[in-house]
Amino acid sequence: MIIEQVRTTDKLRLRLPAAVACVSALVFALARPHLIDDTFITLAYARNLAFHGHWGLLADATSNSATSPANVLALAALTFVARDAVFAAGVLYVLCQVALVLALRRLGTALPRWFPALTFAALTVNPLLLSSIGLEVALGSAVLGWLTVFAVERRPLVFGLTTGALALVRLDLLIFAVVLGFSLRSGRAVLGAALVALPWFAFSWVVLGAAVPDTFVIKTLQGAQRAWGDWTFANGPLFYLRTAPWTTVLSFLPLVALPFAARRLRPFSLLALGGALYHGMYVLLTVPPYHWYYGPGITAATIFLCAWVSGRIAVGGVLVLIAASVVAYAAPGLPREFAPLTSNYASTAKYVEIGRDLRGLAAGRVIGSAGEIGVLAYTCECAIVDVFADRGLLPAAIDARGAGDRWVRAALRVDYAFFDFDVRPRRPDLVLRRLPSPPPDALAHWTLDAPTLGRQELYLVPS
Repeated sequence: MIIEQVRTTDKLRLRLPAAVACVSALVFALARPHLIDDTFITLAYARNLAFHGHWGLLADATSNSATSPANVLALAALTFVARDAVFAAGVLYVLCQVALVLALRRLGTALPRWFPALTFAALTVNPLLLSSIGLEVALGSAVLGWLTVFAVERRPLVFGLTTGALALVRLDLLIFAVVLGFSLRSGRAVLGAALVALPWFAFSWVVLGAAVPDTFVIKTLQGAQRAWGDWTFANGPLFYLRTAPWTTVLSFLPLVALPFAARRLRPFSLLALGGALYHGMYVLLTVPPYHWYYGPGITAATIFLCAWVSGRIAVGGVLVLIAASVVAYAAPGLPREFAPLTSNYASTAKYVEIGRDLRGLAAGRVIGSAGEIGVLAYTCECAIVDVFADRGLLPAAIDARGAGDRWVRAALRVDYAFFDFDVRPRRPDLVLRRLPSPPPDALAHWTLDAPTLGRQELYLVPS
């Protein structure tokens, strides 16, 4: 009788992760056609590492513009086995979803049994998080979930090891580790974090030329130079609200829970506090409003919101939010051409078409990018260059980022102490340009059309 009870209990415990895996696989299949351009930057890194043992966006040049080393390493390992980086991204997404829900179940022992499932549903259908699949948002959420578990269980060494993993997912996520681990105040936590994170950052500093990925310079410089005009992280939701009002509201609605983080609902209130601090840090950085930057804050707020309403009549509001998000996602028809929130110039399918055309047109020549490089580089498998791919363009960006601020300049000097500033930019033979009218020397032409940025004409011209 006891053995039968144990078997029944085991089966019940397996039902939730099994259901999460199946639902997540279906969600990835739906999202596959609209994976955003930056996702393919990560996939290109993973494919090059898996097949060529090479760290770079292009197969023939080293670069360091992958924001999440952990995401690239995990995808590369899965790609080496599966031989397909996009399929590997789907597997990693499913694994991260299962890992997160298992962490939520462990955290929610004092809450109703359906808390993990409710939170999983709210996170999975959030339009902004759906638009970030393939990036490091899901991996960061999973690691953050288990970091919270180890903080609650007061296991400083394991907490530290997980903190090191979190640093490899995204350095800026360490703000959550500081909030969650403040009460531990253990040298073992610091030691654990150093054991995991320092080997990679030392390797990156010496071999790749910078401990911190080049995206810090690139993206903060975009903010300083107002590459998005008046739009920054602070007012970014209004940018998306113009063209996708309901989707934007549904995406950011969980953030209304953050002011209530002062309530004594540990550890979920600490997660919400970390999300608020993370959000504030990005406001101060004045970076452009790339939608996935809001992912960690929205994730933390959603987990807190679901924990807060558990057992209350307000849980109906979360269920309405989930249902509305599903309707909003399916409304344009399935499969979708575009992610619910996007700032790309064209759909993934259009960029795949252009990339295949460029594969024949390039004929070994170097092509200058028109601003979005991920899908084109992944599909074309040719030399398409910009500051993300060509480190010869980085010295100018480093100088521009450090101009006028001696503290930033000093920090960059340390970070790039082993960088080869003598490397020369690759000279493009052909250039992609978005122009209002056709140039006389155009070699090819494509029409781009996207919800956020409208219709534009793209031309391939001689350099």
